[in-house]
Amino acid sequence: MSNQPHPPSPQQEPTADATQDPAPDLFTWEFAGNPYPAYAWLREHAPVRRTKLPSGVEAWLVTRYGDAKQALADPRLSKNPAHHDEPEHAKGKTGIPGERKAELMTHLLNIDPPDHTRLRRLVSKAFTPRRVAEFAGRVQELTDHLIDQFAERGSADLIHEFAFPLPIYAICDLLGVPREDQDDFREWAGMMIRHGGGPRGGVARSVKKMRGYLADLIHRKREALAVEPVPGEDLISGLIRASDHGEHLTENEAAAMAFILLFAGFETTVNLIGNGTYALLTHPEQRERLQRSLADGERGLLETGIEELLRYDGPVELATWRFATEPLRIGDQDIAAGDPVLVVLAAADRDPERFADPDVLDLGRRDNQHLGYGHGIHYCLGAPLARLEGQTALATLLTRLPDLQLAVDSDDLRWRGGLIMRGLRTLPVRFTPVR
Repeated sequence: MSNQPHPPSPQQEPTADATQDPAPDLFTWEFAGNPYPAYAWLREHAPVRRTKLPSGVEAWLVTRYGDAKQALADPRLSKNPAHHDEPEHAKGKTGIPGERKAELMTHLLNIDPPDHTRLRRLVSKAFTPRRVAEFAGRVQELTDHLIDQFAERGSADLIHEFAFPLPIYAICDLLGVPREDQDDFREWAGMMIRHGGGPRGGVARSVKKMRGYLADLIHRKREALAVEPVPGEDLISGLIRASDHGEHLTENEAAAMAFILLFAGFETTVNLIGNGTYALLTHPEQRERLQRSLADGERGLLETGIEELLRYDGPVELATWRFATEPLRIGDQDIAAGDPVLVVLAAADRDPERFADPDVLDLGRRDNQHLGYGHGIHYCLGAPLARLEGQTALATLLTRLPDLQLAVDSDDLRWRGGLIMRGLRTLPVRFTPVR
């Protein structure tokens, strides 16, 4: 495959004419604050568009629901970066910063069947509805503990004091990271969030520290299981047992698996809680509707509401990288072998061809087959846990702090830069102190 960049063409870079608005600027700070008008333009005028990203990499953006759903399940779109026809200036600029140097590439977001099938089977048992339900008490305990830390103050930054630490501690418990080490993970994860859209060095250093710690933890757990073969309930112990019983899981694969479950399992939930709370605070009629339902002991609106919040302003803006393994067609565009493809979940989930009144937040929306957690064989493995954490966090916040409100104007809030995730940097709130 050639490493030469693709030449621009009029078809790839649509231009405005006298009858339509000009093409919007993408990936600016203004765009980050509200990308939905730009995505609406793309859906209408250039639903599959080749675009130069801020990193310099050129990729196809897919914005219509039907095209997006098809692309997410198309086996000709590989998750393996080895299929990228990668020009020299783009080397190392796809995927998670630092994962290549830390030898963490062999995980579920970067591989295809049959390896993907094998590794997914090994960890899927940790995310069954039964296992997630058993974890509900711990999630509620963490939620209440975090709210206790600021309830008497009457104000908080809900990102840093609540939405961020809750999934970090939860996923650490699930993986089997000892409690005394979990604050280290909180620090490393914080570095990854703070610098995810900026300097990649800070992220790479955090990834390297995580990699070293996870390799050491796997080694220590394997030694402990060899001496006392009592099966641990945590996921890392389960991976070790599977490896030791012929599942052919290498130590690199185990470390990479633990890393991606931590990485993918915390930031998506941070953004679900943060974006969801912000949406409720800026739609008071929907927030009051949910509070009335919770006061009556009804959970149905909470369950449909989480799905609507995932659709309306979800935590994952673009699905992770895919690469064409052969020439193919998406919509009316021909995609060359080696081309990167990015499915824009945020655009697809507001497609008026699929959702009635897509820009309206309706917590009771029933026909809601959103793509917030993907589609096909790469559908998010941790979705049941994220839903549990999101439901618990929002229900507890609205019940314990019933007059919760924004402490700043919406225009003063800033969204984190970055390509894949969508989340607020901070979410300052105030409420009547609870003593």
